[in-house]
Amino acid sequence: MKRFAVSHYTLVTALGHGLEATLAALQSDRTGLAARPFETAQLDTWLGVVDAADTLTLGGELASFDCRNNRLAELGLRADGFGDAVRAAAARWGAQRIGVFLGTSTAGILQTEVAYRERDASTGALPAWLHYGHTHNTYSVSAYVRAALGLQGPAYVVSTACSSSAKVFAAAARMIDAGLVDAAVVGGVDSLCMTTLYGFASLELLSPQICRPWDAARNGLSLGEAAAFALLERECAQPQAWLLGAGESSDGHHMSSPHPEGAGAVRAMRAALSQAKLQPSDVDYLNLHGTGTPGNDAAEDMAVCAVFGDDLPCSSTKGHTGHTLGAAGGVEAAIGMLALAHGVMPAGLNVQTPDPALRANYVREMQRKALRVVASNSFGFGGSNACLIFGAA
Repeated sequence: MKRFAVSHYTLVTALGHGLEATLAALQSDRTGLAARPFETAQLDTWLGVVDAADTLTLGGELASFDCRNNRLAELGLRADGFGDAVRAAAARWGAQRIGVFLGTSTAGILQTEVAYRERDASTGALPAWLHYGHTHNTYSVSAYVRAALGLQGPAYVVSTACSSSAKVFAAAARMIDAGLVDAAVVGGVDSLCMTTLYGFASLELLSPQICRPWDAARNGLSLGEAAAFALLERECAQPQAWLLGAGESSDGHHMSSPHPEGAGAVRAMRAALSQAKLQPSDVDYLNLHGTGTPGNDAAEDMAVCAVFGDDLPCSSTKGHTGHTLGAAGGVEAAIGMLALAHGVMPAGLNVQTPDPALRANYVREMQRKALRVVASNSFGFGGSNACLIFGAA
């Protein structure tokens, strides 16, 4: 695969809005997670909540899109002037030549959950204010972004659990390479909802403590919500980073558990290296999927060591943001590009006792080093795996 320019990128998480706030949090080892409730959920867990999504309202011609997920998307479009950058690209390429390819797992489920509480007592009918197609529907977030930015190119949503917003980078690269578009908005948006919170609680995957990836006593994940966007372009005079390779695989080992030896993860990482025409030794830092569950971290450690050996510095940033599910790939791609731009390797927070069974070179304290190439892993339920490789501008 030839390289593709990343001309702009941004993210909004519990750490803050935009690149500057995120970088400051990473450099100070600050977490955005807190032991707190969300909406009506009362669970013993830590969450990464974007509080501004509670107060923003989508109005005017976009009022029918109003839901937490699309509000979160709007916050992302406003961060770092990302929306303005896309509009400028549309003026260069043409609105019909810019695609929108986003990942999500929840879309606007919360909107329907709230509507269900207000259903008619006698008929069971949902309230008239619920616009299913513009909120709950998985495609709604791409439809919203496309409408908000005035774009007319092809658009769709990838929903492959936690690999969703990493896989869209590969999809966009193929679309640009095929000549179907000249640029693409990629990334992902996922918001908290009752289905997610109680669903992970029922799987016994939520930790009552803040998540501790790579710790010997790790016992589950901390959930978060986020929006992350990047603009890929066929040509760019001043790129902020380069997408060098994108590897994908599907091992189908189990509905919710990873292959114990990380077989699919290995294939995805090797595919990304092959596309980038790089050797494992060319990568300077790896942002791990690193959920903090016993099985996931063990399988990823085995896979990483099989591909890169045990010297490559790597860490999970989910101790900062929480696991943002369908947005995780986009969030961690943005963090990887921040690492490139500023020569930082973020610390994997909350490790108290390193797991002696894990061999990867896990970064426990933030390190400064000039980086040329970084990789980012994203693995989802059902054995959907993705690895992205970025190069410095």
